[in-house]
Amino acid sequence: MGIRTNGLKVSVKEKINKLVKELNDHNYRYYVLNQAIISDYDFDQLLKELEAFEAKHPEFKDDNSPTLRVGSDIVKSFNTVEHRFPMVSLSNSYSKEEIIDFDNRVKKTIEEEVEYVLELKYDGVAIGISYLNGKLKQAVTRGDGVRGDVVSENVRTIRTIPMHLRNDDFPDDLEMRGEIILPLTQFHRINEERVEIGEEPYANPRNTASGSLKMLDSSVVAQRKLDGYIYGFYSTKNPFQNHYQSIVKAAEWGFKIPDIKKRMIEKVRSIDEIIAFIDHWDTERKNLDFEIDGIVIKVNDYHQQEELGFTAKAPRWAIAYKFKAEQVSTRLESVSYQVGRTGAITPVANLTPVHLAGTTVKRASLHNADQIERLDLFIGDEVYVEKGGEIIPKIVGIDLSKRSDDLEKIQFISTCPECDTVLIRKEGEAQHYCPNDITCPPQIKGKIEHFISRKAMNIDGLGGETIDQFYLSGMVNNIADLYVLTKEQILPLERMAEKSADNIIKGILESREIGFPRVLYALGIRYVGETVAKKLAFHFESIDAIMNANLEELIAVDEIGDRIAESVIQYFSNEQHIELIERLKNSGLRFEAKREKTEGPQLLLGLKMVISGVFTKFSRDELKATIEKNGGKISSGISKNTDYLVAGEKMGPSKLEKANKLGVKIISEDDLIRMIAE
Repeated sequence: MGIRTNGLKVSVKEKINKLVKELNDHNYRYYVLNQAIISDYDFDQLLKELEAFEAKHPEFKDDNSPTLRVGSDIVKSFNTVEHRFPMVSLSNSYSKEEIIDFDNRVKKTIEEEVEYVLELKYDGVAIGISYLNGKLKQAVTRGDGVRGDVVSENVRTIRTIPMHLRNDDFPDDLEMRGEIILPLTQFHRINEERVEIGEEPYANPRNTASGSLKMLDSSVVAQRKLDGYIYGFYSTKNPFQNHYQSIVKAAEWGFKIPDIKKRMIEKVRSIDEIIAFIDHWDTERKNLDFEIDGIVIKVNDYHQQEELGFTAKAPRWAIAYKFKAEQVSTRLESVSYQVGRTGAITPVANLTPVHLAGTTVKRASLHNADQIERLDLFIGDEVYVEKGGEIIPKIVGIDLSKRSDDLEKIQFISTCPECDTVLIRKEGEAQHYCPNDITCPPQIKGKIEHFISRKAMNIDGLGGETIDQFYLSGMVNNIADLYVLTKEQILPLERMAEKSADNIIKGILESREIGFPRVLYALGIRYVGETVAKKLAFHFESIDAIMNANLEELIAVDEIGDRIAESVIQYFSNEQHIELIERLKNSGLRFEAKREKTEGPQLLLGLKMVISGVFTKFSRDELKATIEKNGGKISSGISKNTDYLVAGEKMGPSKLEKANKLGVKIISEDDLIRMIAE
């Protein structure tokens, strides 16, 4: 009897597996290839048969079963995880001249012919979908580029996203990047349904897609009928020579890729072909069933991408061209002034509300005094407004035919609107600043909010509203005051429960374990972002060394220029800042960068090296790891402080020329290996 039962179970499992495979195949043919070979009724009958088997034998239900396409249980919240491969943003351009400049920059570094891949810039939600042994493991939103929210259950409802990869020539562990979009037909359908039941229609497809991915009930997400296009392959084992190969292969694995026949993706070799592609889609986009806001241009060859590398924020081998934004006119009613955490004063135009690109616009940035002067703005002007990159509203012109004689010309303020301190404007800078960073309320609160942010001290439980409460109650007037807070002080605050208070105190205490580079970034020194903070922290290794460094010592650090160096010196020349740091030291924060322990002698200790080109025995990452393990430091650019240029094949001519000009010693991959061996 036991044998027969076991035999029955094996048979049921085989039947379930067969149904899963059959349904996945039909799903792929219908939603990706648009080549259905069975009717909707027959498909539904197969799905019901699978549901019945899974209900009777849940032990055999696949984590990526086709039955999950209709949604599953309601989740309580979304977990946040760190991306294995950071999801960087692209640099944006708004003119064809900028695309020509991009092409020229690429060709200054890459000596051989460059091939580009042109793709549509989907106006949706960026997603990273990881697969293990061909099965969908996890789907994560972009978030801040470093960490994102896990939305796997909702992504499983999207029928153009495979839950099992087809064929068997994929890496065991890979991640596909793409864009989740809401087709216009589905967007209009959803809004018609909302209007019918008396609800407000959604503003635009992109926001609706984003909101859908963050819904807690995936069965509702399934009804939205989201779609997805793939545009990137990531893996520690890359079998491809170039980007285009990976996208074509992704289609064989079951992904929906840009339609090659309709020129939604194209390989080109000239700037004229790039411009032609842009012009084609600037017109043709009106015939698509989804929204795009531009074109993405990528260097195709992966070795050339490595050679070009990254800036602190974006790849040097790709750029996005944004189509001209929608424009409307409205009345400028008044101008108000905002004070940022660094004291920067930003004028803001208050407008008669107007509908623009799917949202109601009431305010627009005027950037600085020069912009107001350039536009020659008067209160009461009829102004033209568009969204910069179709995101941030800005004033781009005036309808002078509607200007009356009694209007008042806008005069930029001379004192801070918050603390009445006289504003300063340094020579060569566009921005006015309030120099009072000690008692100016927006600067104080802004600095605290920056300090607690995810990329800085990452203190859980704290947000803008809570910081406002702390400040208004007099409990926190600077970042050091956070470390003397007690639960008893926090509990009486409005809407503060015991658990919330416990979480805040716990988060503050745990932040003392954050490493020195992030602590330095968290201080909010002007021009000292994440990358600069890391370079300063690892170069000087302590806050005391940075405080005592002069201008020459600071600009000797890789990628640190005069402006950053002067800002650092100015910050540490303020006695109140020194006092603040002493209080933070006494609270247990880390102000030293401890070197990781490495095995073996530090044979390259103190040597600054630049790696360029393609290597045969090691990957670039392996070479970098070897250099750092032996005490050397990696720089991205060649300077007079560079000791060695490690040159591979296809090295950019500009780096070679600069190395020769500065007398930097050029060595090969084999030379480096011998240096370490000796």
